Amino acid sequence: MQECIARFSGLVWSLARRTGLPDAEMEDAVHEIFTELWQHGHKYDPSIASEAAFVAVIARRRLIDRRRKLGRQPLKQELPEFLSTGDSPTGRAKEISEDAAVAAMALATLSADQQRVLRLSVYEGLSHELISRATGLPLGTVKTHARRGLIRLREILADPAKIASIAQAGGSD
Repeated sequence: MQECIARFSGLVWSLARRTGLPDAEMEDAVHEIFTELWQHGHKYDPSIASEAAFVAVIARRRLIDRRRKLGRQPLKQELPEFLSTGDSPTGRAKEISEDAAVAAMALATLSADQQRVLRLSVYEGLSHELISRATGLPLGTVKTHARRGLIRLREILADPAKIASIAQAGGSD
């Protein structure tokens, strides 16, 4: 468990900070997330997703539950263009940083509405209903943008040729 906390505490805290929860609530939520990872870690299947994705999904679900429980309205803030893990990533952090950069470039190929909906969902942890309220888009439209955007991202990220094409177009070194 110590190794899990050491490897993923940065990811979990980063997600928790984006929710806009009070500090005490964030601390409780992070504790719940790692408790759930301890209890349900056996459900991890490497053929489905990476460890970081597994942790992020559990963290996101717990944080959304916590926000709903408190009944807070989402905070209006600027969305970051992409996530960064630091100035000099090493080892696994560098792999995650590179994967995040590829995912950010793939996200940039989507329509503006799909990007907006997915950023609010993934980066801010908002539910479809909260995204609908925040953007003024109908709930069905939000769900459609999310679904089509995720399908398109899956297609792009599953094809090495498409990834290479996006990286070249994005000016990657």
